[in-house]
Amino acid sequence: MNRSSLNLSPFACSIGLFFALLVLIPSSEAYDPLDPTGNITIKWDIMQWTADGYVGVVTMYNYQKYRHIQSPGWTLGWTWSKKEVIWSMVGGQATEQGDCSKFKGNIPHCCKRDPSIVDLLPGTPYNMQIANCCKGGVLSSWLQDPANAVASFQVSVGQSGTTNKTVKAPKNVTLKTPGPGYTCGAAKKVPSSIFISQDGRRITQSLLTWNITCTYSQFLAQRTPTCCVSMSSFYNDTIVNCPTCSCGCQNNITKPGSCVEAKSPYLQQSINGPGKNSYTPLVQCTSHMCPIRVHWHVKLNYKEYWRVKVAVTNFNYRMNYSQWNLVIQHPNFNNLTTIFSFNYASLVPYGSINDTAMLWGVKYYNDLLMAAGPDGNVQSEILFRKDPDTFTFSKGWAYPRKIYFNGDNCVMPPPDQYPMLPNSSRRLAHQVINTIFVACMSLASMLILRGG
Repeated sequence: MNRSSLNLSPFACSIGLFFALLVLIPSSEAYDPLDPTGNITIKWDIMQWTADGYVGVVTMYNYQKYRHIQSPGWTLGWTWSKKEVIWSMVGGQATEQGDCSKFKGNIPHCCKRDPSIVDLLPGTPYNMQIANCCKGGVLSSWLQDPANAVASFQVSVGQSGTTNKTVKAPKNVTLKTPGPGYTCGAAKKVPSSIFISQDGRRITQSLLTWNITCTYSQFLAQRTPTCCVSMSSFYNDTIVNCPTCSCGCQNNITKPGSCVEAKSPYLQQSINGPGKNSYTPLVQCTSHMCPIRVHWHVKLNYKEYWRVKVAVTNFNYRMNYSQWNLVIQHPNFNNLTTIFSFNYASLVPYGSINDTAMLWGVKYYNDLLMAAGPDGNVQSEILFRKDPDTFTFSKGWAYPRKIYFNGDNCVMPPPDQYPMLPNSSRRLAHQVINTIFVACMSLASMLILRGG
């Protein structure tokens, strides 16, 4: 063997090991510091054995604090370990039947080796329903609406084995919402699920239970951001817009139709054009090209309080955001006084440090963010109590550290562009003089009226 190759082999092994670790170690984007234990857990319960298989109930629990699944809903897929078929389903359906030509008489619901299952729609007949089904695939976050953070369907499986030793768990589980983003682990056998009767007098359990855990990565879901942040204040005339090309750049040369002007005569034609049913974003042409913009405006300053206005604008003509939410990090959330027209919950991801808030719409009032247009925005105001030890308007302290929309990190302006306090005493002097002038005029008017 060549001596030079012997000298290079340790180096080559090191390089190979490095790239292997890059592949094996999951992306840091999959870890969410604001919700470190958040996941979607799929519980696969075998409830009874049949002549050639079993009847099982599959339940999804969304244990994520603020990340939810909106319309058009989830799609759950897997690969069978053997030659299983789905004889029937309740509360869900396979999107394709597959080739069932070898069956005579009783035809299975699905014969595909890798079925894809979707939820049934609201209004499904009662004889086709099961508890926690039929929401069109919409799955709320655990903090926002825990009662609707669960989805279930029943499946009758054949050709699978009829004992705990012969039956096999599904493999290669996938969860689409509707696109990628979730990575699911292998099914693990866990202690049988326990069920308590409605009157609480009887307890039953599943014959066998598997658990599958799915975690979310924004990097896998979409490589480009989906939202951005703009800022303004009462003490500075400057409006800091979203950074240019935050979510992409206008490029109608190589990508015609990537955006549409708000006053375009072909707006409605573009909305109903190709991609209408694929949920492909059609955004309004802007400098930032984001479907969502969050605006933070420092509105008023009182002696012991200060007020902020938060507005969320939808620039996507093809998407209504149901059950939207914001997660905002700001140190003054530990002295929050009132939030108007939004719901609020503290996340407290760092133990006792209360600097992270989750905001979402009030049900039947503003929990639906309409598509781009006159109604495509929601807004609220937040009243904070000042902490004399920390409060200041200088150096951008009044602006959030991070903002997330529907769990996705929004692009922030550079800190050196935040609206700053006027550094000219002349402007401040003008404001003081105007205030004194108005006060004097009011006092003079009162004196004249009393004298009269």
